[in-house]
Amino acid sequence: MKTLSDLLAEGVSGRRVLVRADLNVPLDGDKITDDGRVRASVPTLKALVDAGARVLVAAHLGRPKGEPDPAFSLAPVAVRLGELLGRTVELGTETAGDGTVVLLENIRFDARETSKDDAERAALADELAAKADAFVSDGFGVVHRKQASVYDVARKLPHYAGGLVLAEVEVLRKLTDDLKRPYVVVLGGAKVSDKLGVIANLLTKVDRLLIGGGMAYTFLKAQGHEVGGSLLQADQLEQVTGFLAEAEKRGVELVLPVDVLAATKFAADAEFEVVAADAIPADRQGLDIGPATQELFASKLADAKTVFWNGPMGVFEFDAFAGGTRAVAQALVASDAFTVVGGGDSAAAVRALGLPEDGFSHISTGGGASLEYLEGKELPGVSVLEA
Repeated sequence: MKTLSDLLAEGVSGRRVLVRADLNVPLDGDKITDDGRVRASVPTLKALVDAGARVLVAAHLGRPKGEPDPAFSLAPVAVRLGELLGRTVELGTETAGDGTVVLLENIRFDARETSKDDAERAALADELAAKADAFVSDGFGVVHRKQASVYDVARKLPHYAGGLVLAEVEVLRKLTDDLKRPYVVVLGGAKVSDKLGVIANLLTKVDRLLIGGGMAYTFLKAQGHEVGGSLLQADQLEQVTGFLAEAEKRGVELVLPVDVLAATKFAADAEFEVVAADAIPADRQGLDIGPATQELFASKLADAKTVFWNGPMGVFEFDAFAGGTRAVAQALVASDAFTVVGGGDSAAAVRALGLPEDGFSHISTGGGASLEYLEGKELPGVSVLEA
């Protein structure tokens, strides 16, 4: 796999370089609420600009329906990227002079970007390739997608792995090829259905699996416990029952909450009480793991040598229900393990809760890509770079 360092060694002064970045940040109106992905894109872009390249950046934001939508404009991102690079970043369609950066408007405004039709994607990739002399893949958050600006354009230009993609892939390989045990995975988030494949695969690899967040209630229900009004995916109960049996068969310690914060409603100001996980009142819903579970999870992380964490333990956006997520994060910071925060809401929570980012070995920019890799799936945007 050729890398950004190889491209820089070849020389880029005056050359047109197309960079696929992941700038899919959360917005509140036109205000970026978490600029982590923008900051992560800066080292590769700065290296190219400092070397005199004419840089064109392709990226997406949100899920527009294949047509322009002002709500998903990358204009706020162009402003923030310019602040971080210390230069104006134009939102446009063409590269300008040497050492400049132009950010293409949301690539998903073109339906061909995500088309399942190879010919349609290839046509867009041809248009992108015509604008550049080389392609750098630096958007790890999209490398699991077979899309025009990720996969197809790499087949049409000399291609290189950006620093971010290279670092992310190296970390993921440490979770599979160079694993130190005990290996503990912490999974949270809302729906167990989002993580079926990764759970099935992890049960063949981990020593311990900790389950929190909304998905925990389907596991508790599968054990025969009532979960009140908590989030429940009844259609996944059979699958989850199978996971419980498989974990026992393989000797994997599968750890579930022993207490929860049971609230009267889903709201920041909801009244709540700490109840046992097997005694959630019918008129209440679990919105976070309880203090005993926080201590339990911390103890199960204490001896770990490798930890992967994906998904919050509760509704961390509400201060009253952020304690479980904070406790897990703090346990990782205190750990001597190789600790990986698997992107998405987990990474956002680390920043939102004011926790030290350098307290973790690695904070991924791509939750979906990380999970698909751990599920054993091929990442098209990486495999094309290796071809």
